Amino acid sequence: MKANRTFTLCLVALASMTAFAQKDDAKLLATSRSTIFYPVSKVNIDRQTQERTIIWSDNENWNDNSATLWAENVPEATFLSHDFADMNQKKNNRMAGMGWELTEEGDNTVLHCYMSMPADAVTNFWLASDETSIVDLKTGINYRAQRSVPDCWGKYFAVKAKEGTVLDFQIFFPKLPLSTTNIAIYGVPNWFLRGKALTIKRIRPGKKEYDKVPDFKLPKLVSKEKDYNRDNSNSWEVYTEPHLIKPVPEGTMAIWRTAEATYLAVAHEQNWMREYFGIHPNTILGDQSGKKYKLKEVKGLPSNGHLFWIEGYSGDHIAFLYVFEPIPLDVNTISFLEPDSEPFKAWGANWKGDSKYGLDIDELRENQKLFKYNERKVVK
Repeated sequence: MKANRTFTLCLVALASMTAFAQKDDAKLLATSRSTIFYPVSKVNIDRQTQERTIIWSDNENWNDNSATLWAENVPEATFLSHDFADMNQKKNNRMAGMGWELTEEGDNTVLHCYMSMPADAVTNFWLASDETSIVDLKTGINYRAQRSVPDCWGKYFAVKAKEGTVLDFQIFFPKLPLSTTNIAIYGVPNWFLRGKALTIKRIRPGKKEYDKVPDFKLPKLVSKEKDYNRDNSNSWEVYTEPHLIKPVPEGTMAIWRTAEATYLAVAHEQNWMREYFGIHPNTILGDQSGKKYKLKEVKGLPSNGHLFWIEGYSGDHIAFLYVFEPIPLDVNTISFLEPDSEPFKAWGANWKGDSKYGLDIDELRENQKLFKYNERKVVK
Protein backbone atom coordinates (compact mmCIF):
# COMPACT_ATOMS: atom_id res chain seq x y z
CA MET A 1 0.00 0.00 0.00
CA LYS A 2 1.20 3.46 -0.90
CA ALA A 3 0.00 6.75 0.52
CA ASN A 4 -3.01 8.30 -1.17
CA ARG A 5 -3.18 5.64 -3.87
CA THR A 6 -6.50 3.96 -4.65
CA PHE A 7 -6.67 0.38 -5.86
CA THR A 8 -9.60 -2.02 -6.14
CA LEU A 9 -9.56 -5.66 -5.13
CA CYS A 10 -12.45 -8.01 -5.75
CA LEU A 11 -12.04 -10.62 -3.03
CA VAL A 12 -14.36 -13.11 -4.67
CA ALA A 13 -11.61 -13.78 -7.20
CA LEU A 14 -9.12 -15.06 -4.65
CA ALA A 15 -10.45 -18.59 -4.68
CA SER A 16 -10.89 -18.81 -8.46
CA MET A 17 -8.08 -17.24 -10.40
CA THR A 18 -8.30 -19.72 -13.29
CA ALA A 19 -10.94 -19.09 -15.90
CA PHE A 20 -9.93 -21.08 -18.91
CA ALA A 21 -8.65 -24.25 -17.25
CA GLN A 22 -11.29 -26.46 -18.80
CA LYS A 23 -8.44 -28.90 -19.50
CA ASP A 24 -5.24 -29.38 -17.58
CA ASP A 25 -3.11 -28.67 -20.67
CA ALA A 26 -4.94 -25.46 -21.63
CA LYS A 27 -2.69 -22.45 -22.21
CA LEU A 28 -4.18 -18.97 -22.17
CA LEU A 29 -3.25 -16.96 -25.29
CA ALA A 30 -5.53 -13.93 -25.08
CA THR A 31 -8.61 -12.63 -23.27
CA SER A 32 -11.22 -9.90 -23.54
CA ARG A 33 -9.90 -8.80 -20.10
CA SER A 34 -13.29 -7.71 -18.79
CA THR A 35 -17.00 -8.40 -18.87
CA ILE A 36 -19.03 -6.68 -21.56
CA PHE A 37 -22.63 -6.12 -20.50
CA TYR A 38 -24.80 -6.47 -23.58
CA PRO A 39 -28.28 -4.92 -23.56
CA VAL A 40 -31.15 -7.25 -24.41
CA SER A 41 -34.56 -6.01 -25.42
CA LYS A 42 -37.31 -8.50 -26.21
CA VAL A 43 -38.41 -10.39 -23.09
CA ASN A 44 -41.29 -12.85 -22.96
CA ILE A 45 -42.67 -14.10 -19.65
CA ASP A 46 -44.63 -17.35 -19.47
CA ARG A 47 -47.80 -16.62 -17.50
CA GLN A 48 -47.95 -20.08 -15.99
CA THR A 49 -44.31 -20.83 -15.17
CA GLN A 50 -43.08 -17.22 -14.95
CA GLU A 51 -40.01 -18.30 -16.92
CA ARG A 52 -38.34 -15.42 -18.73
CA THR A 53 -37.18 -15.84 -22.32
CA ILE A 54 -34.88 -13.38 -24.08
CA ILE A 55 -35.27 -13.06 -27.84
CA TRP A 56 -31.75 -12.16 -28.95
CA SER A 57 -31.32 -9.47 -31.57
CA ASP A 58 -28.51 -7.94 -33.64
CA ASN A 59 -26.86 -11.17 -34.78
CA GLU A 60 -25.61 -9.47 -37.94
CA ASN A 61 -26.34 -12.59 -39.95
CA TRP A 62 -28.68 -12.96 -42.88
CA ASN A 63 -29.24 -16.71 -42.71
CA ASP A 64 -32.74 -18.06 -42.36
CA ASN A 65 -33.78 -18.39 -38.74
CA SER A 66 -37.22 -19.87 -39.30
CA ALA A 67 -36.20 -23.18 -37.67
CA THR A 68 -34.81 -22.94 -34.15
CA LEU A 69 -32.41 -25.53 -32.76
CA TRP A 70 -32.43 -26.10 -29.01
CA ALA A 71 -28.81 -26.55 -28.02
CA GLU A 72 -28.03 -29.32 -25.57
CA ASN A 73 -25.07 -30.07 -23.32
CA VAL A 74 -23.73 -26.53 -23.32
CA PRO A 75 -20.67 -26.48 -21.02
CA GLU A 76 -20.75 -24.28 -17.94
CA ALA A 77 -17.79 -22.08 -17.01
CA THR A 78 -17.01 -23.47 -13.57
CA PHE A 79 -13.97 -21.24 -13.08
CA LEU A 80 -14.02 -17.49 -13.66
CA SER A 81 -10.96 -15.27 -13.46
CA HIS A 82 -10.89 -11.84 -11.87
CA ASP A 83 -11.36 -10.42 -15.37
CA PHE A 84 -14.89 -11.83 -15.33
CA ALA A 85 -15.62 -11.77 -11.60
CA ASP A 86 -18.71 -9.62 -12.16
CA MET A 87 -20.13 -11.68 -15.02
CA ASN A 88 -22.59 -13.60 -12.89
CA GLN A 89 -23.47 -10.60 -10.75
CA LYS A 90 -26.90 -9.58 -11.89
CA LYS A 91 -26.89 -5.99 -13.17
CA ASN A 92 -30.55 -5.90 -14.16
CA ASN A 93 -33.03 -7.91 -16.21
CA ARG A 94 -31.92 -6.24 -19.44
CA MET A 95 -28.20 -7.03 -19.47
CA ALA A 96 -26.21 -10.13 -20.42
CA GLY A 97 -22.59 -10.47 -19.27
CA MET A 98 -20.24 -11.50 -22.10
CA GLY A 99 -16.50 -12.26 -22.31
CA TRP A 100 -14.05 -14.50 -24.13
CA GLU A 101 -10.71 -16.29 -23.81
CA LEU A 102 -8.49 -17.81 -26.50
CA THR A 103 -6.62 -20.93 -25.41
CA GLU A 104 -4.36 -23.61 -26.78
CA GLU A 105 -5.63 -27.09 -25.92
CA GLY A 106 -3.84 -30.10 -27.38
CA ASP A 107 -3.98 -29.92 -31.17
CA ASN A 108 -6.47 -27.05 -31.24
CA THR A 109 -6.78 -23.36 -30.60
CA VAL A 110 -10.09 -22.86 -28.79
CA LEU A 111 -12.13 -19.69 -28.41
CA HIS A 112 -14.19 -19.83 -25.20
CA CYS A 113 -17.15 -17.46 -25.48
CA TYR A 114 -18.74 -16.83 -22.09
CA MET A 115 -22.27 -15.59 -21.50
CA SER A 116 -24.10 -15.15 -18.22
CA MET A 117 -27.69 -16.21 -18.81
CA PRO A 118 -29.86 -13.07 -18.57
CA ALA A 119 -33.04 -15.16 -18.34
CA ASP A 120 -34.21 -18.77 -18.14
CA ALA A 121 -33.93 -19.13 -21.91
CA VAL A 122 -32.36 -17.28 -24.82
CA THR A 123 -33.60 -17.76 -28.37
CA ASN A 124 -32.52 -16.47 -31.78
CA PHE A 125 -28.88 -16.81 -30.70
CA TRP A 126 -25.83 -17.21 -32.96
CA LEU A 127 -22.32 -18.49 -32.34
CA ALA A 128 -20.23 -19.29 -35.42
CA SER A 129 -20.34 -20.28 -39.09
CA ASP A 130 -18.16 -20.69 -42.17
CA GLU A 131 -17.28 -17.00 -41.79
CA THR A 132 -15.49 -17.63 -38.49
CA SER A 133 -11.71 -17.54 -38.72
CA ILE A 134 -8.40 -16.40 -37.21
CA VAL A 135 -5.98 -14.51 -39.44
CA ASP A 136 -2.25 -14.21 -38.76
CA LEU A 137 -1.66 -10.50 -39.30
CA LYS A 138 2.03 -11.01 -40.12
CA THR A 139 1.77 -13.86 -42.63
CA GLY A 140 -1.82 -13.49 -43.81
CA ILE A 141 -2.50 -17.19 -43.17
CA ASN A 142 -6.22 -17.77 -42.56
CA TYR A 143 -7.12 -20.42 -39.98
CA ARG A 144 -10.72 -21.48 -40.49
CA ALA A 145 -12.94 -22.52 -37.61
CA GLN A 146 -13.64 -26.27 -37.62
CA ARG A 147 -16.52 -26.91 -35.23
CA SER A 148 -18.36 -25.59 -32.22
CA VAL A 149 -19.62 -26.80 -28.86
CA PRO A 150 -22.58 -27.01 -28.75
CA ASP A 151 -23.11 -28.24 -32.30
CA CYS A 152 -24.91 -25.19 -33.68
CA TRP A 153 -22.71 -24.48 -36.66
CA GLY A 154 -24.19 -21.86 -38.97
CA LYS A 155 -27.59 -22.01 -37.29
CA TYR A 156 -29.71 -19.87 -35.05
CA PHE A 157 -30.35 -21.73 -31.83
CA ALA A 158 -31.90 -21.47 -28.40
CA VAL A 159 -30.48 -22.40 -25.03
CA LYS A 160 -32.02 -22.94 -21.63
CA ALA A 161 -30.19 -22.71 -18.28
CA LYS A 162 -30.68 -21.24 -14.85
CA GLU A 163 -30.57 -17.45 -14.90
CA GLY A 164 -27.08 -16.28 -13.90
CA THR A 165 -25.34 -19.46 -15.08
CA VAL A 166 -22.21 -18.66 -17.09
CA LEU A 167 -22.20 -20.75 -20.25
CA ASP A 168 -19.00 -21.62 -22.13
CA PHE A 169 -19.60 -21.70 -25.90
CA GLN A 170 -16.52 -23.09 -27.65
CA ILE A 171 -15.18 -22.63 -31.19
CA PHE A 172 -12.34 -24.88 -32.36
CA PHE A 173 -9.60 -23.80 -34.79
CA PRO A 174 -6.40 -25.45 -36.03
CA LYS A 175 -3.50 -25.06 -33.60
CA LEU A 176 -1.65 -21.80 -34.23
CA PRO A 177 2.13 -22.02 -34.79
CA LEU A 178 4.45 -20.83 -32.04
CA SER A 179 5.56 -18.00 -34.32
CA THR A 180 2.06 -16.51 -34.41
CA THR A 181 1.79 -13.44 -32.20
CA ASN A 182 -0.54 -10.94 -33.92
CA ILE A 183 -3.96 -12.10 -35.04
CA ALA A 184 -7.47 -10.95 -35.84
CA ILE A 185 -10.65 -12.94 -35.10
CA TYR A 186 -13.58 -12.80 -37.50
CA GLY A 187 -17.12 -14.07 -37.60
CA VAL A 188 -18.15 -14.10 -33.92
CA PRO A 189 -20.52 -11.11 -33.90
CA ASN A 190 -22.17 -11.59 -30.53
CA TRP A 191 -18.77 -11.19 -28.84
CA PHE A 192 -17.83 -8.23 -31.07
CA LEU A 193 -15.13 -10.24 -32.86
CA ARG A 194 -15.48 -8.91 -36.37
CA GLY A 195 -11.83 -8.47 -37.27
CA LYS A 196 -10.74 -7.78 -33.70
CA ALA A 197 -6.93 -7.43 -33.70
CA LEU A 198 -5.02 -8.68 -30.68
CA THR A 199 -1.64 -9.90 -29.52
CA ILE A 200 -1.16 -13.37 -28.14
CA LYS A 201 1.58 -14.29 -25.69
CA ARG A 202 3.84 -17.24 -26.22
CA ILE A 203 5.96 -18.96 -23.62
CA ARG A 204 9.58 -18.73 -24.66
CA PRO A 205 11.02 -22.19 -25.42
CA GLY A 206 14.11 -23.46 -23.73
CA LYS A 207 15.19 -24.71 -20.34
CA LYS A 208 13.99 -22.69 -17.37
CA GLU A 209 16.66 -21.81 -14.86
CA TYR A 210 16.67 -20.30 -11.41
CA ASP A 211 17.81 -16.72 -10.87
CA LYS A 212 20.38 -15.46 -8.44
CA VAL A 213 19.13 -13.69 -5.32
CA PRO A 214 18.77 -9.98 -6.24
CA ASP A 215 21.20 -7.46 -4.80
CA PHE A 216 19.00 -4.93 -2.99
CA LYS A 217 19.90 -2.13 -0.63
CA LEU A 218 17.99 -2.45 2.62
CA PRO A 219 16.32 0.65 4.11
CA LYS A 220 17.90 2.14 7.21
CA LEU A 221 15.80 2.22 10.37
CA VAL A 222 15.66 5.74 11.83
CA SER A 223 13.29 5.13 14.74
CA LYS A 224 11.36 2.12 15.99
CA GLU A 225 7.62 2.14 16.52
CA LYS A 226 6.42 3.21 19.95
CA ASP A 227 3.16 1.74 21.28
CA TYR A 228 1.98 1.26 17.70
CA ASN A 229 -1.39 2.75 16.87
CA ARG A 230 -2.42 2.97 13.24
CA ASP A 231 -4.34 6.17 14.05
CA ASN A 232 -1.25 7.82 15.56
CA SER A 233 1.36 8.49 12.88
CA ASN A 234 3.91 9.42 15.55
CA SER A 235 3.95 5.79 16.69
CA TRP A 236 4.97 4.39 13.30
CA GLU A 237 8.48 3.26 12.42
CA VAL A 238 10.58 5.55 10.26
CA TYR A 239 13.00 4.41 7.55
CA THR A 240 15.35 6.19 5.18
CA GLU A 241 17.78 5.38 2.36
CA PRO A 242 15.62 2.80 0.57
CA HIS A 243 16.63 1.05 -2.64
CA LEU A 244 16.61 3.77 -5.31
CA ILE A 245 15.94 3.09 -9.00
CA LYS A 246 15.60 5.11 -12.17
CA PRO A 247 12.07 6.42 -12.84
CA VAL A 248 9.54 3.76 -13.90
CA PRO A 249 5.72 3.73 -13.77
CA GLU A 250 4.17 3.27 -10.33
CA GLY A 251 3.70 -0.42 -9.52
CA THR A 252 6.25 -1.75 -12.03
CA MET A 253 7.38 -5.21 -10.95
CA ALA A 254 10.26 -7.62 -11.49
CA ILE A 255 10.73 -11.21 -10.36
CA TRP A 256 13.62 -13.48 -9.38
CA ARG A 257 12.97 -17.18 -8.79
CA THR A 258 15.24 -19.33 -6.67
CA ALA A 259 14.83 -22.82 -5.25
CA GLU A 260 14.27 -21.37 -1.79
CA ALA A 261 12.11 -18.31 -2.45
CA THR A 262 10.51 -15.99 -4.99
CA TYR A 263 11.63 -12.35 -4.92
CA LEU A 264 9.27 -9.70 -6.27
CA ALA A 265 10.40 -6.08 -6.56
CA VAL A 266 7.70 -3.39 -6.63
CA ALA A 267 8.43 0.20 -7.67
CA HIS A 268 6.94 3.28 -6.01
CA GLU A 269 7.19 6.96 -6.72
CA GLN A 270 7.87 9.03 -3.59
CA ASN A 271 5.61 12.08 -3.76
CA TRP A 272 6.63 13.64 -0.45
CA MET A 273 9.86 13.80 1.51
CA ARG A 274 8.07 11.75 4.16
CA GLU A 275 5.51 9.28 2.88
CA TYR A 276 3.71 6.41 4.58
CA PHE A 277 3.40 2.86 3.29
CA GLY A 278 2.02 -0.41 4.54
CA ILE A 279 2.33 -4.07 3.52
CA HIS A 280 -0.50 -6.48 4.24
CA PRO A 281 0.70 -9.78 5.76
CA ASN A 282 -1.86 -11.75 3.71
CA THR A 283 -0.45 -10.57 0.38
CA ILE A 284 -0.01 -13.59 -1.91
CA LEU A 285 1.04 -14.67 -5.36
CA GLY A 286 -1.15 -17.08 -7.29
CA ASP A 287 -0.54 -19.17 -10.39
CA GLN A 288 -2.89 -20.30 -13.15
CA SER A 289 -3.76 -23.53 -11.35
CA GLY A 290 -5.07 -21.56 -8.39
CA LYS A 291 -2.15 -22.42 -6.10
CA LYS A 292 -1.17 -19.62 -3.74
CA TYR A 293 2.27 -18.62 -2.50
CA LYS A 294 2.46 -16.88 0.87
CA LEU A 295 4.44 -13.79 1.72
CA LYS A 296 7.42 -14.60 3.95
CA GLU A 297 8.87 -11.12 4.46
CA VAL A 298 9.67 -7.79 2.85
CA LYS A 299 13.39 -7.13 3.01
CA GLY A 300 14.25 -4.52 5.62
CA LEU A 301 10.65 -3.41 6.18
CA PRO A 302 7.71 -4.52 8.35
CA SER A 303 5.28 -6.92 6.67
CA ASN A 304 2.92 -7.32 9.62
CA GLY A 305 0.40 -4.77 8.41
CA HIS A 306 1.86 -1.91 10.45
CA LEU A 307 2.16 1.44 8.73
CA PHE A 308 5.60 3.01 8.41
CA TRP A 309 7.28 6.13 7.06
CA ILE A 310 9.89 6.37 4.29
CA GLU A 311 12.00 9.54 4.35
CA GLY A 312 13.72 10.66 1.18
CA TYR A 313 13.32 13.22 -1.59
CA SER A 314 10.08 14.01 -3.36
CA GLY A 315 10.55 12.62 -6.84
CA ASP A 316 12.58 9.61 -5.70
CA HIS A 317 11.71 6.28 -7.26
CA ILE A 318 12.12 3.49 -4.74
CA ALA A 319 11.58 -0.27 -4.66
CA PHE A 320 10.49 -2.77 -2.03
CA LEU A 321 11.59 -6.40 -2.24
CA TYR A 322 8.89 -8.94 -1.32
CA VAL A 323 9.89 -12.53 -0.53
CA PHE A 324 7.33 -15.26 -1.24
CA GLU A 325 7.35 -19.03 -1.13
CA PRO A 326 9.19 -20.56 -4.13
CA ILE A 327 7.31 -20.78 -7.42
CA PRO A 328 8.04 -23.80 -9.68
CA LEU A 329 9.90 -23.14 -12.91
CA ASP A 330 7.02 -24.47 -15.01
CA VAL A 331 4.71 -21.63 -13.86
CA ASN A 332 4.45 -19.05 -16.65
CA THR A 333 2.06 -16.42 -15.29
CA ILE A 334 1.22 -15.19 -11.81
CA SER A 335 -1.20 -12.87 -10.06
CA PHE A 336 -0.32 -10.44 -7.26
CA LEU A 337 -3.05 -10.05 -4.65
CA GLU A 338 -2.95 -7.66 -1.70
CA PRO A 339 -6.18 -7.43 0.36
CA ASP A 340 -7.73 -4.26 1.69
CA SER A 341 -6.76 -3.30 5.22
CA GLU A 342 -8.52 -1.50 8.05
CA PRO A 343 -9.04 2.25 7.70
CA PHE A 344 -6.94 4.64 9.75
CA LYS A 345 -6.80 8.32 10.58
CA ALA A 346 -4.34 10.30 8.49
CA TRP A 347 -4.46 12.98 5.82
CA GLY A 348 -5.66 11.45 2.56
CA ALA A 349 -5.64 8.04 4.23
CA ASN A 350 -6.68 4.91 2.43
CA TRP A 351 -5.48 1.35 2.31
CA LYS A 352 -7.04 -0.32 -0.65
CA GLY A 353 -5.62 -3.58 -1.88
CA ASP A 354 -3.62 -3.89 -5.06
CA SER A 355 -4.40 -6.65 -7.54
CA LYS A 356 -2.59 -7.49 -10.77
CA TYR A 357 -3.55 -10.53 -12.82
CA GLY A 358 -1.95 -12.53 -15.62
CA LEU A 359 1.59 -11.23 -15.07
CA ASP A 360 3.96 -12.90 -17.52
CA ILE A 361 6.98 -14.28 -15.65
CA ASP A 362 9.32 -13.90 -18.61
CA GLU A 363 8.37 -10.23 -18.85
CA LEU A 364 8.87 -9.78 -15.12
CA ARG A 365 12.31 -11.34 -15.41
CA GLU A 366 13.11 -8.92 -18.24
CA ASN A 367 12.26 -6.11 -15.81
CA GLN A 368 15.11 -7.10 -13.48
CA LYS A 369 17.36 -4.54 -15.21
CA LEU A 370 14.95 -1.77 -14.19
CA PHE A 371 15.69 -2.39 -10.51
CA LYS A 372 19.42 -1.80 -10.44
CA TYR A 373 20.39 0.59 -7.68
CA ASN A 374 20.52 4.17 -8.94
CA GLU A 375 22.35 6.59 -6.69
CA ARG A 376 20.50 9.84 -6.13
CA LYS A 377 22.07 12.93 -7.73
CA VAL A 378 20.96 16.32 -6.47
CA VAL A 379 21.73 19.70 -7.99
CA LYS A 380 21.07 22.74 -5.77
